[in-house]
Amino acid sequence: MKRPQPQDFFKDWKEREALAEAMIPLIGKLYRQNNVSLYMYGRNMVNLSVTDLMKAHRFVRQIEQNELSEFDTFPMIAALAAMDLGPAHIDIGKLTVRYLDKGNSREPQEYLQEVVGNDIGSVRKPLPEPQDVVLYGFGRIGRLLARILVEKAGGGDLLRLRAIVVRDGGSANDLEKRASLLRRDSVHGSFRGTIRVLHEENKLICNGNEIQVIYANSPSEVDYTEHGINNALIVDNTGVWRDEAGLGEHLKCPGAGKVLLTAPGKGDIPNIVYGVNDREITADTKILSAASCTTNAIVPVLKAVMDEYGVSRGHVETVHAYTNDQNLIDNYHKGERRGRSAALNMVITETGAASAAAKAIPELAGKLTGNAIRVPTPNVSMAILNLQLERDTTVAELNEFMRQKALYSPLQQQIGYTISSEAVSTDFVGDRHACVLDSRATIVSGNSCVLYCWYDNEFGYSCQVVRCMEEMVGVHWPMYPRAG
Repeated sequence: MKRPQPQDFFKDWKEREALAEAMIPLIGKLYRQNNVSLYMYGRNMVNLSVTDLMKAHRFVRQIEQNELSEFDTFPMIAALAAMDLGPAHIDIGKLTVRYLDKGNSREPQEYLQEVVGNDIGSVRKPLPEPQDVVLYGFGRIGRLLARILVEKAGGGDLLRLRAIVVRDGGSANDLEKRASLLRRDSVHGSFRGTIRVLHEENKLICNGNEIQVIYANSPSEVDYTEHGINNALIVDNTGVWRDEAGLGEHLKCPGAGKVLLTAPGKGDIPNIVYGVNDREITADTKILSAASCTTNAIVPVLKAVMDEYGVSRGHVETVHAYTNDQNLIDNYHKGERRGRSAALNMVITETGAASAAAKAIPELAGKLTGNAIRVPTPNVSMAILNLQLERDTTVAELNEFMRQKALYSPLQQQIGYTISSEAVSTDFVGDRHACVLDSRATIVSGNSCVLYCWYDNEFGYSCQVVRCMEEMVGVHWPMYPRAG
């Protein structure tokens, strides 16, 4: 797909800018009225600015080395907006490239009706009624989950955040403080929308979503039905209860239906890495864990490499941003080394991600070791996978294999891919993938390889949690074009 270089770059930019601006109401209409989310090679286009839409097109030109532009995608988006569609995730970038590569003589709407419309035109709501969601705990992950759930509310008939449960912080303006932490974040920026505090009702109104704030010290103190909440999915972000007995206390609360833990589960609780072993989730699953951020980062890559090359053994080293369980300055801590200042030191600590990977990929049992180094950055971590493969490869072959996995496989939501030789950690703040492979850092020698995987250990992980939530309650999105 080639296009002549424009003679007037400024005029070309302004014309494409106008098309991107015209896309915004069409993308919004599809999202709010039809629950159709548009993507540009895996990047969600909903609620993007004009410049961000143009940058999404530029990303495709870099990663695919083609000339996809707004001139190509706008007619396709306009055609979709005129169709009667049901809920779906549609990658308009990939569909447009396929349409153009075929030299298609048909009109965009005729093509799209065949590849998308006839399939989902009769499909309606994935759920018979909205699913109530409660966030138990409102720390770093809890607040990011709130942002994502509000962002993904769409027409309001899928996952609906109904309440958060917190301990009383003791401040006279506790509710305002909770709202302020949700409204402004030093790492992830401002909340995209408006937040209103209803003090007398103990509610936050976030982009029209009414969220009840419930104060409790334990699940036994909560009755969700008092707030009109029923059969709720309780997302435990506290990490206080991690076994079946502890998490089972949530299920004793009136109005609770299922429980999802945002930390590694203990005992027989399934630890799910969405995209790899989420098929273990059934309609009867009442309690499960979304594993850890690091487990979610490494398992998709390990699965891809294992299936293609085999892995005889390996070591995972995590260079991890500091977290709230470390001390800001030197002080007593029950954990080894974690008492030293997180902002001043690199701190060697343990990680259970290597052993946890075997729970998602049984073939890796006993083959991996792991360790972690906490470093003085507040977010975005890196997993370094040093693997012995079962056959030789090259940097070019392995990188191209991972590029294909990132763009076209069922793991495209989990594995991202960058070709930048200038990428650093802050570039990945807000990335929705479980990890992003740094192709410029890949090392291969015979059957030995070293892969460097960036991951936003807060936001990227939270996106994986939301995917698990959707699977638990039966939200299944038709995706086009189909991966594979």
